[in-house]
Amino acid sequence: MNQDLLDILSDGNQGIDNQKLVDYLCGNLSAAQRQEVEEMMRENAFMQEAMEGLGRVGNKNHIQQYVEQLNKNLQSQLEKKKNRREKRRLREYPWIYFTILLIILICLVGFFMIRQFLRIPH
Repeated sequence: MNQDLLDILSDGNQGIDNQKLVDYLCGNLSAAQRQEVEEMMRENAFMQEAMEGLGRVGNKNHIQQYVEQLNKNLQSQLEKKKNRREKRRLREYPWIYFTILLIILICLVGFFMIRQFLRIPH
């Protein structure tokens, strides 16, 4: 499995990689490794609920495919969101610069007008 796909949720797994979770569900771990995963599940309610949900999948051999597809979809959505944010950011900056320049220009014109007005004796 692609390492990038396995690591996409690594922050949420708190010390356990996704491959180990999939191996646990498929029954591919040794007794010691299964006990380690079960201990982590006892300490993390979210992981426990996720494992229960994945455990309900009918064919355990398809879990790997589900995980890969979910990670691929998540990566795609995150990339789209990032691209939209970048496009929006690039469009916003010219207006900010124009506004700042306009404010500075108005201040300078006002300054010189007031200065000119104060020089002329009445």
